Amino acid sequence: MLKAVLHRLVQEEKQTLGSLTVFDGTDAVFSAKSLELPWLNNSRNISCIPPGEYICKRRHSTKYGNHFKVTDTNGGEVRGRDFILIHKGNFKNDTKGCILLGRDHRDIDLDGLRDVTSSRPTMKQLNNVIVDISFSLTIIDMAA
Repeated sequence: MLKAVLHRLVQEEKQTLGSLTVFDGTDAVFSAKSLELPWLNNSRNISCIPPGEYICKRRHSTKYGNHFKVTDTNGGEVRGRDFILIHKGNFKNDTKGCILLGRDHRDIDLDGLRDVTSSRPTMKQLNNVIVDISFSLTIIDMAA
């Protein structure tokens, strides 16, 4: 099983910025920038999820296309939450607690907040790298 590590690097008032790397053994096979909501005590729809260990399972929907659902290590919902996803989206308003991935952090819409760029092609690349049904995810909060 591939292993991903999400390092949360910058905690801002309105969002959290980080970097996700996927490893096959010790080799990095994918990397992206991440955008999440700020830490607000794991509150539904307004907070990122707690740091820790998770399993991400492949999923498809009309809205997000191919993406991943984040579950606890037993395959259940994230503690205190449900339907946490890793999906396409560029702006903090594109998430209600999910993890957005893109190529870079840049203020695309000139609202003063850094966004993630090229989310759609980044998610396509991740889906090409993850050939299994699932992968493990470790979230490390380095911004605290």
